[in-house]
Amino acid sequence: MARSRTMKLLVPALVAVSMAAAPAMAGDWSGAYLGLGVGYGDADGPGARDGEAASFGGHIGYNFDLGNRFVMGGELEYDRVNNDLGAGGGTLDEIGRLKVKAGYDFGPVLGYGVLGAARATSTFGNENGLVYGLGLAMPVTDYLSVSGEVLRHQFKDFGGAGNDFDVNTFNLRASLRF
Repeated sequence: MARSRTMKLLVPALVAVSMAAAPAMAGDWSGAYLGLGVGYGDADGPGARDGEAASFGGHIGYNFDLGNRFVMGGELEYDRVNNDLGAGGGTLDEIGRLKVKAGYDFGPVLGYGVLGAARATSTFGNENGLVYGLGLAMPVTDYLSVSGEVLRHQFKDFGGAGNDFDVNTFNLRASLRF
């Protein structure tokens, strides 16, 4: 209930800030950044091992503006999840990601795709997997941008028990460039 109320308040606030702010980065996405994010995750596993939970975490990365509106980058991200998987399935506690980003500068918005490696920790073991998805970023000031990402994680044979898990996440993020 609290998660739903938080998301209902957070999404309109982020949209209002994004729409009211004039883009200030003049089309150059190059540079280092770090930030925080909040989100929502939905894990699907074998049997009744499914769960949903809010998440929060941080990220750090670097973008290279290649000219002609193309942007490449890399990012390291960590999210605390605490997702109860039900049916005695334990909890999914953390997800870390190492992502490569490739995007296109549409003027005031950067659209990008991500592909990388993910590591999940849980009460029944740890597992490495694949992460891929899409994101949109928009500058608010010269040093602050907001973004949203939809990511899919695939973990095979989780904890060596033959269990495959798919985790979908949606994250709203704020990043400071330096």
